[in-house]
Formats: sequence, structure tokens, C-alpha cells
Amino acid sequence: MLLTFSLSVLIKTIFFINNETSFLEKNCLCVKSLCSIHLLSKKMVRSFENIREEEIVTMMEKLEKASSSSLPVNLSESLLKMTNNVICRIAMGRKYSLEESPMDFGNLLRTLMELLGAFPIGEYIRGLAWIDKIRGLDRKMEDVSRTLMEFLERVVQEHVDEGEKKETFDFVDMLLQIQRDKTNGFELDRSDIRLIMMDIFIAGMATTYTTLDWAMMLLIRHPECMKKLQDEIRTYSRRKFYVSEEQVESMKYLKAVIKEVLRLHPPGPLLIPRQLSEDVKLKGYDIAAGTQVLINAWAIHRDTTTWGPDAEEFKPERHLDLPLDFSGQDFKYIPFGSGRRLCPGIGFAMALIEVALANLVNRFNWRVKSRPLGDDDQYYLAEAPGIEVGRKFPLFVFPSLAPSTL
Repeated sequence: MLLTFSLSVLIKTIFFINNETSFLEKNCLCVKSLCSIHLLSKKMVRSFENIREEEIVTMMEKLEKASSSSLPVNLSESLLKMTNNVICRIAMGRKYSLEESPMDFGNLLRTLMELLGAFPIGEYIRGLAWIDKIRGLDRKMEDVSRTLMEFLERVVQEHVDEGEKKETFDFVDMLLQIQRDKTNGFELDRSDIRLIMMDIFIAGMATTYTTLDWAMMLLIRHPECMKKLQDEIRTYSRRKFYVSEEQVESMKYLKAVIKEVLRLHPPGPLLIPRQLSEDVKLKGYDIAAGTQVLINAWAIHRDTTTWGPDAEEFKPERHLDLPLDFSGQDFKYIPFGSGRRLCPGIGFAMALIEVALANLVNRFNWRVKSRPLGDDDQYYLAEAPGIEVGRKFPLFVFPSLAPSTL
């Protein structure tokens, strides 16, 4: 069975992809190779450790100040800002948030991800396309597309103008160098660079922020798991203020917690759509060439025939003895896809997720306020619409400094 890259009308509108043989469609696997070798290699990911540490420490300092108040803290917002700052600094060399810039890139991306998860009626029933116009979906897509592309073009032009005067070397600089040198035969134009940058941002924000948000909520809701994780982290960190990435490497329960979070809440519950290039027969069904195929990772990860009767429950222990990883070799666990379409940014995302979660759990003890009428599960487990399944409501928490790290 051969699959080709397929783009919806909605995606083409947002990214100004108007021709049927766009760069990303023709060179999908080449772009993945480019990112894996030049942008997201292990060596490159390690080189940005200082940026991750600086932004995590900044976030924790703000949480420490807030912990002295009797008011709850919006942890979801803190995680979004931290993730946005890390990705912006690595990709573009500076922060783009309301505190640092008139452009709040984090919230713009969040709006984009919500639109990518919208249901464009006209794409499925062409005679009802007028409904999308009436409900404002077409206008929203065009507005977000224009704002994003103008912003990214401005960023690229700033890098071109600065040239060799820049003190740092980020993803945009690397893409411009590849464009100049035509590395490995790649011929990139400005629109290609914008699309690659957008792909990196969407994948990075969706995976990292969403996973951290779910992880903190699940740990707070399961205090026995939180205690077990805190014991492990505080043993390895020797109760120091900051947990390093080197120390995180040895934390088995931390990795099990993250795997379980990604099992229950994969950032992309429906993997990237594929289109059949030839007729196939699957379990007695005839599927014609040209059919768009969606793989429901969310359902696969909750299948009781594979995971047992407790498949819906949060149990990190199940991963301690399972030889599962993020490579997609075992099809019962595919949070990042599988095969040639496997997400190339796994190492990039996991580096930030692991060290951020370890430090949040090490530095603070956490609690949430019980909801009225006993609707805790409905509130905390509610999922938001979008291309990634994030939490519907922000996570308000009461952090308190752990005595051992004072």
C-alpha cells in the first residue's frame, strides 16, 4: 500500500498553498531529511540546552513568587509562554511574546491550531460551502494566514539584513544557508522557508506544551504517581534547585510517566492524513486509490484488547517493563506516527518535556481546588477542539515550594 502526502483545502488556504504540486507535497520526505540532519539532530538539540535551562528557570522563579500568594496560578499559561519562548529563541533567535514583542506568537499559533482542527463543511459537501462563509471560517483562515505569513516574512528578512553581524545562529539562519549553498540539492525559496518554519512551530508547540499541560494535570490528580516521581527526581537531583538534562537521562519513572501521558493524550490523535496511490484490500474491504486515510492513534492507545481492561486509566507503571519507545515500530503505540512519516522532532520535543516536567515536580508541591458539584473529571479531563487534543480549560494550581529545595 503506497501513501502520498495529502493537503486539505483548509490547510492550503492557511498556508497560501494554491498549486497542486507545492514544495511540501513534492518534497515531504526531503524536508524531513533536511530537518533531521540540519535542524533537529541530537548534536543540534544538545547545543540548545542553555536556552531550555534559562527559560525553565525563569518560569520557576515566577511560580516561586506566585506561590507566596493565596491566589491560584494559571499553570497552562506559564507552560505556553515557556514553550513559546524556547521555540522562538531556538528557531528565530529571540522571543516573540507580549512581554518581549508586539507580536504574541504563542497565542497566534494557538488560534492557528484551533482552525486546523475546525470542520470545513464545504470540503466534504461542496454545495454547503456557503455555510463556512456565514460562520466566518473562511475569513478567520484568511486573516490568520495573512498575519502569520507577514510575520514570518518579516523574521526572515530581519535575518537576511543582519547577515554575518548576528551573534547567534538559529534555525532561520540555517535554512538561509541551505538556500544559498543549495545543500544536498535543495532549492528553497522564501515561501518554502516560511512553510518549514511554520511546520516546526506547529509540531513543537502542539507536542511540547500540550504534553506538559496534560502531564501536570494527571500527576496532580494522581498523588500516588506524583509522590513516586518526586521521590525519584529528588534522589537523582540530590535536592538541588535545578535538575539538569544529564540527571534526567537516568530517571526511568519520569520517562514512564511521559509515555503514559502520550498514550492517553497523543498530541495529534489523528495522524497526518494520507492518500492511497493504488487500490488496496484491507480486512475484506476494497479501498480505492485516491481515498484519504486517517489513523486514529487515540483509539489505538485505548484499545482494551491490547492494553487490558484498565486502558483508560493513568498507570505509568505499565511502561516500566514494556520495551516501547517513540520509534513507531510497535503499532500499538504510535504517538509520533511510524515509518517514513515518523515525526523528525521527537528528540527536540522530549528534551524540553523531560527537563521541564522534572523541574516542576522537583521544585514544588502541587494541588488544585476541588470543583463544585463534584465535576472534577469533567472539568480537568475535558478536551479542546483543534489539530491537537489539548485541555479545554486552563489548569489553575496552588504551587508550594518543596522544603527540600528551599
